[in-house]
Formats: sequence, C-alpha cells, structure tokens
Amino acid sequence: MAPALQPQPEYITLKEYENLADDKRAEVFEGIIYDMASPSRIHQALVTDLITIFHTYIQKKNGNCEVFPAPFDVMLSKTPLTIVQPDIMIVCDKEKLDEQRCNGAPDFIIEIVSPSNPSDDYIKKAYYYKNYGVREYWIVDPERKTVTVNYFEKNKVSIQLSFESAVKVNIYDDLYINFTDICRRLGI
Repeated sequence: MAPALQPQPEYITLKEYENLADDKRAEVFEGIIYDMASPSRIHQALVTDLITIFHTYIQKKNGNCEVFPAPFDVMLSKTPLTIVQPDIMIVCDKEKLDEQRCNGAPDFIIEIVSPSNPSDDYIKKAYYYKNYGVREYWIVDPERKTVTVNYFEKNKVSIQLSFESAVKVNIYDDLYINFTDICRRLGI
C-alpha cells in the first residue's frame, strides 16, 4: 500500500508578505505564514509599561539604541523567509533599520506569552532568536507571573524569575525592571 500524500505547505515570498492587508497580523517561519491573534488588554498594558521604561532609560543615557513595539517586522532571514513581529525589541545597529523593518537580529527582544500558544514563545521563537543572533530574549508570562531571561550573547542558560524580582537587563550595565511595580499598576 502506497503512503497517503501529505498536503504540502504553501510558501510565501517577501513580495507576497509585503502585499498582505494592513490589518493582517502574521509571522513567517521558513517561508510558511502563521496568523497571529490580537493581544489582550494585559498584554498591551505590559508592552506600554515596558516600552516606556526602555525608552526613558535610553533617552537618559543618550543611548544610540531604539526601542520598538509590535507591529514592526524583523526579517531574520530572506532565504528561507523568516519574519517575526516581537512584542518589544531594542535595536542598537541602526544600519539594520529601514522604513519597513529591522533586517537582522535585534539586540534585545521581549515576547509576552499568549495563553493560546505559549510554546511559540518558549520553544519556537527561542530557537530562532538564538540561532539568528539576538543577544538577549525575555519571555514575560503574565499568567504564571514569571520572566524567563535568555542571555544568548554570553551563552547563559535561561533563568526564570518571578514578577516579585527586579530583573537585570543584561545588555545594559545598570538597568533593572521592577515587575512588582508594574503588576501593582496593572492590577495583576
């Protein structure tokens, strides 16, 4: 008996991706497009608080890095096409930036876990971010009230901390994020 034919995935090109409707939220992993769900209120509130902290820090230090919230594309690879939209990213090499996207790995990424697909952040994205050269990757999980810190630049094993901790941003010498204050403000 011959094996059943398996459906073959449809691969998307960069041009096709760029022509998607403006309101379509999607990422591409090795040429295969994946739809993204709309974020929750807590998700967006966390993004807002964290973006504000990073932006204020960078401004005070007269830093050359820029912080971006989603949706802003990161093209990790042109072949096979891999485009992600991290919840928060910091880019220090402005040569990677054009009007449409960051071309190459950001220095720092935060993903806020969605209860509907936690393995995307903990497994799939961790794999891609590490292998494409992201220096530091945090997974913020509001349901479990944890932050998983992956400091790929120093090849450190991931460390999981509770929201009761002040979490060090390893790409900077003196930046700590106090999640207790953030949680109190957000009521989580």
